[in-house]
Amino acid sequence: MAGMNSPRLIRVLVVDDSAFVRKVVKQMLQRSPFVEVVGTARDGQEALELAEQHEPDVITLDLIMPGMDGVEFLRRMMTRRPTPVVICSIAHESAELALAAFDAGAVEFVQKPTALATDRVFEMADELISKVKAAAQVKMVRVTPQSPPAPQVPAWSLQRQANVDVIAIGISTGGPQALRSLIPALPADFPVPILVVLHMPVGYTELYAQRLDQVSAVHVLEAREGDLLRGGTVFIAPAGRHMTIETRAEGEHRIHLDVRPFDTQHRPSVDVLFRSVADTFKERTLAVVMTGMGSDGVLGAAHIKAQGGRVITEAEESCVVYGMPRAVVEAALSDRSAALPQLADVLLELV
Repeated sequence: MAGMNSPRLIRVLVVDDSAFVRKVVKQMLQRSPFVEVVGTARDGQEALELAEQHEPDVITLDLIMPGMDGVEFLRRMMTRRPTPVVICSIAHESAELALAAFDAGAVEFVQKPTALATDRVFEMADELISKVKAAAQVKMVRVTPQSPPAPQVPAWSLQRQANVDVIAIGISTGGPQALRSLIPALPADFPVPILVVLHMPVGYTELYAQRLDQVSAVHVLEAREGDLLRGGTVFIAPAGRHMTIETRAEGEHRIHLDVRPFDTQHRPSVDVLFRSVADTFKERTLAVVMTGMGSDGVLGAAHIKAQGGRVITEAEESCVVYGMPRAVVEAALSDRSAALPQLADVLLELV
């Protein structure tokens, strides 16, 4: 019968203190035939009431609101009825709040233009619809960051030769929470550098790296042009620039940042990083593809395998979105899958 196999509408609750923004976001979402806006709320308290009434599949959430702000709403919502939340806020005004929101369980972020009274606000429509659709598929798995381990100096890490010279990680949706579980579980003397491409809006990666550094035994920083690769250090690519490796005449490996290539879906791109580390470190490359939507990393993983390197994927059971790892697995490029709680031990074993 007609309509029997039509996809179920994604029910969305829009939360923002601005009546204009609520109207515009609703209009943007309704451009998709697969999305239904079931309600709008002007603050966190009203959002809690409407969420209980309408039971939405996804919530779009402003962070800066009078009364109960977005972070407090998230914390309360996740104890009542865990629901995928897409943050919709202005980056430079809410960076601290956005990181707190990711810690509280938000799964995606869309950056609002600062000039809300212009047509520029509609430029985010496609991105917003895409991320709402992705959020609707999210399994609400809470990732609880562990306390940083006490610094240790295992004898094997100082005496045995590492099997790899570098680890490259590609991660997207659910990434901030997942990295806060993985990185603090690594010892201070971790013998090789770790390079991370995390799909995140411009304006957040530096603060996120600082926060992650505070709870980790390894050193975590936003990568800068010319940084020397060294063990026990995690380099997070800055949002908006690709991260690659340059080998200097003296044999040093240093980070290079560039807006090129321009023809990638994401900047930074996992594929760009993976290709660069494979070309530099050949068979001594280890790549990890973690939670995220889409397929960024598949082409790079193929290049790593062609150079003799290895690729690990996060297991479906712990992924917030099993998209990027699935693409690598289905391309027969994954050497091994591991759930997030076991991933640190797997990395220690392989290096």
